[in-house]
Amino acid sequence: MNSCAGDTANVKAGLVVDSVSFRYAQFALAPICLEARAGELTAIIGPNGSGKSTLLEILSGHLKTGAGGVYLDGQNLHDLSPRERARKVGLARQETILLFSFEVREFVRQGRHPHLGSSLFESPEDERWVEWALEKTCLQAFAHRRVMEMSSGEFQRAVLARTLAQRPRLVLLDEPTANLDIGYQVEIFRLLRQLARSENFVGVVVTHELNLAAEMADHVVLLHAGQCLRQGKPEDVFQADLLSQAFRTPVLVDRNPSSGRPRVTWVAP
Repeated sequence: MNSCAGDTANVKAGLVVDSVSFRYAQFALAPICLEARAGELTAIIGPNGSGKSTLLEILSGHLKTGAGGVYLDGQNLHDLSPRERARKVGLARQETILLFSFEVREFVRQGRHPHLGSSLFESPEDERWVEWALEKTCLQAFAHRRVMEMSSGEFQRAVLARTLAQRPRLVLLDEPTANLDIGYQVEIFRLLRQLARSENFVGVVVTHELNLAAEMADHVVLLHAGQCLRQGKPEDVFQADLLSQAFRTPVLVDRNPSSGRPRVTWVAP
């Protein structure tokens, strides 16, 4: 389950992580292989300290691997210049630091910076993608509102819109539904899945929302203590024994009666 399928040189559309590892002073990420296809949503799950954020930083190119490589459409991301990588990889963080209270449109427009030419001003093409991103995230009515005046759910949509305006081939999201109510959580995941399919990009999301990952993801990677316990379709990964081991608490796994997808319930004492 944790082997790289196929030759990275033959991959035409998608993300291939080939035996990637990394080491901090107190933590090591064991060699990991995975593939994430264009048009699909891949969820990375696991307890705190399992290596999810480290893996995401490697996929974004912000951390250089200790070994192995990360390939997008056959290109090694770590061989690209920062500007080239910024055009191909978009990272939306849950904890986005704001130094100024931009209007939403200007905030989303920042996603076009990697594409600006020598004039450093947005072109009509840039503005077209800003409008597209606002429309896809249902933020047209918020375009002139200050981002610091938005609710958490609205702001998370703005962060996603800024990433989408970038038009990356790889969209990485770090806890995009943290601190949101169930309505916003479902809305964000549905939007991610729909856009990954319609725009044919590779979507990778780190999340603690197990049932949303089980319901919405095409592929799931379960990390524990820096290792990949299992990856595959949700029904292959969402097994009670594996989840109980990873999260150190007994859980039950049955089927959502409305969709047939796995459903996780913790065991009450």
